[in-house]
Amino acid sequence: MKPTMMTYIGEEQAVTAGILDAYPHNVRAFAELVPAAAAEWLILATGSSINAAQSAKYYIERVTDVRIDIKEPFNFTYYDKISPHCGLVLGISQSGQSTSTIGALERIREQTGLRAVAFTSDVTAAISEAADVTVDIGCGKERVGYVTKGFTATVLSLMLAGLRVAVARGRLTEAEEQAHLARFRAASSSIPEVIARTEAFFERHRSELAAAPRFTSVGYGPTVGTAKEMETKFCETVRLPSQGIDLEAFMHGPYLEVNPEHRIFFLETESPVKDRMERLRGYESRITPYVYTVTLGSSDGERVLGLDVDLDEYMAPLILIIPFQILAHHIAGARGIDLTQRIYTDFGVAMQSKTQPGDYA
Repeated sequence: MKPTMMTYIGEEQAVTAGILDAYPHNVRAFAELVPAAAAEWLILATGSSINAAQSAKYYIERVTDVRIDIKEPFNFTYYDKISPHCGLVLGISQSGQSTSTIGALERIREQTGLRAVAFTSDVTAAISEAADVTVDIGCGKERVGYVTKGFTATVLSLMLAGLRVAVARGRLTEAEEQAHLARFRAASSSIPEVIARTEAFFERHRSELAAAPRFTSVGYGPTVGTAKEMETKFCETVRLPSQGIDLEAFMHGPYLEVNPEHRIFFLETESPVKDRMERLRGYESRITPYVYTVTLGSSDGERVLGLDVDLDEYMAPLILIIPFQILAHHIAGARGIDLTQRIYTDFGVAMQSKTQPGDYA
């Protein structure tokens, strides 16, 4: 049988456990390459890869005390200046075939002496030729066109790369490193239960989710990357207008589009911003009954999906995306969309966005 999104979602626990078991060897070459004085890193990525970078950014900055700038590679190649403060460049492409990311890395190589690192699931792919070191994100091939386990693997690999640099620089002790790893392992072990809880949540709300005309997810801080990946996944699969947006940005214009049929997901973590999100959720609940919360805490309401996972807000994106991956698949199916039948199969070649056609089942 053909693999589906759920096939790969079901592999996320094993994939994350494998990545953790491979630590620190899987990110050692990266940590050894990073210049000791590199206080500013540039990440080049697009699609789900840039969402993964956004999801890992604040964790890496927090543990390593670096500043990370994230750029879309196409605009970077043609329009952006290279910061004189940049000390390291990361290019992320799960397939290793993103022409825009490869082109941006080639520009870096031509115009600067900066070291470049590629993060990919295929270390033999074209992106490796444009980098000094290639990190295998450890998920293998994903052959359905809508990435799930690869997204989670990218987030975790980036976080672990940052963790190893933090230890190498003396920012964290070995004991603190082990404490971080223990929390990641606990999160990995929780994935089957997260899947089960999301399945039950979908069944409770199947009809209203399938009938939705519009979806929005609202996050803050590290969860903005999660919200953006929800947007990407829902656009790819559910194929309805979908938006993932920062909390404050939502309150400066987009709130005016909300109507009684709007479906809004709020991403909740323990944060100084949580109170502001709670007030916004309360306000929007006056306009539409279809207000949902996805939280690391417990379920304390009919439209609350509580994952009951012990992670701080900086690690939270590793787990918070999984419910949206499942919902994307299930809502699409409930709307009669057969995701095994791929559409626009010549797009990547026609637009030269990939170096070669994808290897899809």
